[in-house]
Amino acid sequence: MNRNITMTRIACAIAALASAPAFAQSSVTLYGIVDTGIGYQSSQTSLGSTSGGKSAVKMINGVWAGSRFGLKGAEDLGGGTKAIFQLESGFNSATGAQQYTNALFGRQAWVGVTNNTYGTFTAGRQYTAYYTLLSPYSPTTWLTGYYGAHPGDVDALDTIYRANNSLVYTSPKLYGFTFSGSYAVGGVPGSLNRGSTWSGALQYLNGPVGLAVGFMRINNSTLGGGAYGADSTVSNNGAQPGVSAVTNGYQTAQAQQRFAVTGGYNFGNGWDVSAAYSNVQYIPGVGSSFRDTAIFNTAGVVLHWKPTVAWDFATGYAYTRATKANGITSSAQYQQVNLSEYYSLSKRTGLYALQAFQRTNGNTLGTAGSGHIITATATLGDGFQSAPSSSRSQFAAGVGIVHRF
Repeated sequence: MNRNITMTRIACAIAALASAPAFAQSSVTLYGIVDTGIGYQSSQTSLGSTSGGKSAVKMINGVWAGSRFGLKGAEDLGGGTKAIFQLESGFNSATGAQQYTNALFGRQAWVGVTNNTYGTFTAGRQYTAYYTLLSPYSPTTWLTGYYGAHPGDVDALDTIYRANNSLVYTSPKLYGFTFSGSYAVGGVPGSLNRGSTWSGALQYLNGPVGLAVGFMRINNSTLGGGAYGADSTVSNNGAQPGVSAVTNGYQTAQAQQRFAVTGGYNFGNGWDVSAAYSNVQYIPGVGSSFRDTAIFNTAGVVLHWKPTVAWDFATGYAYTRATKANGITSSAQYQQVNLSEYYSLSKRTGLYALQAFQRTNGNTLGTAGSGHIITATATLGDGFQSAPSSSRSQFAAGVGIVHRF
């Protein structure tokens, strides 16, 4: 071949590449967590029962961190803007079963754009603004949601409340403040409100001090309340999340409202403290099985100590009190104490141990709602929603191993 012709072709190819538009840089990460352990509880019965409880020893999973795998990525669009996405699937590491039936990416599935100057906007199944900004100071950070969420996770400070069809905007941090708002579209013909979920939150973080305040409203897509509607945006497998011995008699609410304040302070030398207060309302409609708004006030505190690089210890206390309503003259009260110990074998692998005790007093509504007044029974964290105690007390403990990849 003529050498001059060859060099000409090479030069033309280089020129063509130089004149072609540059492709944006992108990255995709595969990640996951596997968490499995053994747990004991002093009393186990079915939801709504106040008798027949027996102690149980069983394999537990996703306690320290929910077992999952996922994909997340970003593409640089130029001008400081990136396209981002996350797909996350939960599973039971004890059985291999999918966490959410017919929902491969039931934990998270969203896409959006982010810019350091203008903030982040995402769309899909995701956490609400309320949870995202309040959760850094949640009791679940060190006590876990399984054992350490406030009773029944009544104030939605753990990860079980995810919203379908949601739009979320989070502002950039400005003078220590971050704002976020979210709206989940119910999609019910003729109504913007039925089945929708909306929330807003404000967070302040400056040095050792953190504070957040948020509000969330969840609307039942069933008109006037009643059985939880299929178009309700906060949904797990089409069912209402957070149904426990605390809220069982109020699950036919037309709407749920939550207001919460969380905060924390880092003392240095491995010590930090966090606290939370919440006011939760289950609001009835004409189709609800109860007639008066049920209100739950909760306050809790967590003390965390990290004496070495490998060790973490935490203890917490929470108190929940319901108001007198729906014929109840002795309102339900829940007191919960938690301990946790964590040892890092490496950056990715750790061993943990957890202990929790709850004592209840007063009465609440049973499954049938108004007129069905029963003794309030214990239900620790949110890991015992379908397996509460049959009595006023419950003790539970567990040990496990968690690995991140």
